[in-house]
Amino acid sequence: MIDLISKEDTFFPKKKTREHLTDSVVKNLFDVFGRELCFYQTTLTGFPVIWINRILLIEVGRFLCNLSKPYIMLYDLHGIDERLRLNRENLPEADFSVFYHLISIERNSDIMIKVPLLKHDLILPTFTVLFPNANWYERETWDMFGIIFDKHPNLTRIIMPNTWKGHPLRKDFSARATEYEPFFLNEEKEDLEMEALRFNPESWGMKRKHDNVEFMFLNLGPNHPSAHGAFRIILQLDGENIVDCVPDIGYHHRGAEKMAERQSWHSYIPYTDRIEYLGGCVNELPYVLAVEKLANISVPEKAEVIRVMMSELFRINSHLLYISTFIQDVGSMTPVFFAFTDRQKIYDLVEAITGARMHPAWFRIGGVANDLPEGWHILLKEFLDWMPKRLKYYIKTALKNSILINRSKGIAKYNKKEALQWGVTGAGLRATGLDFDVRKWRPYSGYQNYTFEVPIGSGISDCYSRVMIKVEEIYQSLIILKQCLHNMPKGSFKSQDSLTTPPSKECVLQNIETMITHFLQVSWGPVIPANESFQMIEATKGINSYYLISDGGTMSYRTRIRTPSFPHLQQIPSVIRGSLISDLIVYLGSIDFVMSDVDR
Repeated sequence: MIDLISKEDTFFPKKKTREHLTDSVVKNLFDVFGRELCFYQTTLTGFPVIWINRILLIEVGRFLCNLSKPYIMLYDLHGIDERLRLNRENLPEADFSVFYHLISIERNSDIMIKVPLLKHDLILPTFTVLFPNANWYERETWDMFGIIFDKHPNLTRIIMPNTWKGHPLRKDFSARATEYEPFFLNEEKEDLEMEALRFNPESWGMKRKHDNVEFMFLNLGPNHPSAHGAFRIILQLDGENIVDCVPDIGYHHRGAEKMAERQSWHSYIPYTDRIEYLGGCVNELPYVLAVEKLANISVPEKAEVIRVMMSELFRINSHLLYISTFIQDVGSMTPVFFAFTDRQKIYDLVEAITGARMHPAWFRIGGVANDLPEGWHILLKEFLDWMPKRLKYYIKTALKNSILINRSKGIAKYNKKEALQWGVTGAGLRATGLDFDVRKWRPYSGYQNYTFEVPIGSGISDCYSRVMIKVEEIYQSLIILKQCLHNMPKGSFKSQDSLTTPPSKECVLQNIETMITHFLQVSWGPVIPANESFQMIEATKGINSYYLISDGGTMSYRTRIRTPSFPHLQQIPSVIRGSLISDLIVYLGSIDFVMSDVDR
């Protein structure tokens, strides 16, 4: 294998890596594939990051898949434009790189494989031969960076329109609309854009006819109430039976990862709320935790408890909307109106604490924005007394209804192996019987100090089991909130680290150097040391994470946001083939997705 490598491909730096080979998997990988073709990168991610020669990619992936405790889930896959990165000492020469983030459930550990590429040769073999969910990730990486994946099933645009020119996450692609000519849309251009949206079955390997059957192709969305957002799915139908389908995303795209490259570390926080707009503060948490790792900032205990409290409030808020709209999709209207009454109580509490409702942008690097106001505990106690009775109402009147059960039980089912193959996390994965909850398995923000259970299913995830898991999760969130109410610590709500807290006004007025520091911190933002960090959390719809690269500046060099809804929608065709259109509506309602979480 080594003899096949050309001189152009052996550009790994000569550096001793013996001190990093204590991990048995890394040691075995280096021993099998040769240390001259593998390189260990020291980061703050919390797991091994290994650069490999691209010719070894599939073999390394297969090696990790076939271990006694295999790396069974492709958690994430994306690219990095390395060309403007200043702090690359001892890293392999690269204009671009592609990273593959794998998870081993049995080991409860991760590994990241990186492949360096030069700008004149941006080609890699497709990873879909090992993981089917690599399909969409590779399409997005090609869409954003122009990196080609050889033998990919259908390497086409996925986020940007088919008529788009360029690759937005490249560093030479401008980040601001003001740097372009004003946009216009005349009739001719509109016709071209609409024609580009026309679905061509043959390009997706679909036939228009089979034997004596002529298939019908139906657009569901992107403006359909059961699509739960600007989401389009093209159905290949034989009568009302779904032969195949193609999910089509990208109608909601706002470029959150690109925006991170031109916002200071602090000023980017409001954007994180809107990644999954129902999760509010939950979405801020992985970002601020990842920045705190980069800056080595410790957070006071009170700030951690406040963060947990706010996260669980938003978890319940999101789950209530999911449960009630699922019931609505199956055919019952009343629970939605009751759920909005319950959610109003949560928003009243959130507003009393933060001053905002849906998007508080209230977590800060090093803590939270302000201390808790007087009377917060009264509102929380009232909600904790109110919510259990309402949950019983939902269960008794709707979720135990025989019509709803018959419409959802056994529909769109999959097992644990299939869930892991497609990168499913959250309630969909736990319904298969696997109790993988990041709050328990990889505690963050003090979750190890709370007593709560992880609801799991019986072995098969179907529409009904997924919604009932969410109901049980609300009960567990109430248990966590009760502990926050009775055990709120005293002390500061934010760290006093100079990177996150400006000097006192008294010092600023007396010392010119302190004033300069204050001015720079507020106007430019803090300078975060060069490194890489990663943080995953158990968000409302599954695992959400931020992978941050700092180049030693006031802004992120690369921000990768991995959201749960993206892989969940990719899984749809494998689950729904052979079902009825009515089953698809119930299935979409059971996934619990929003398109801001998909398109980012």
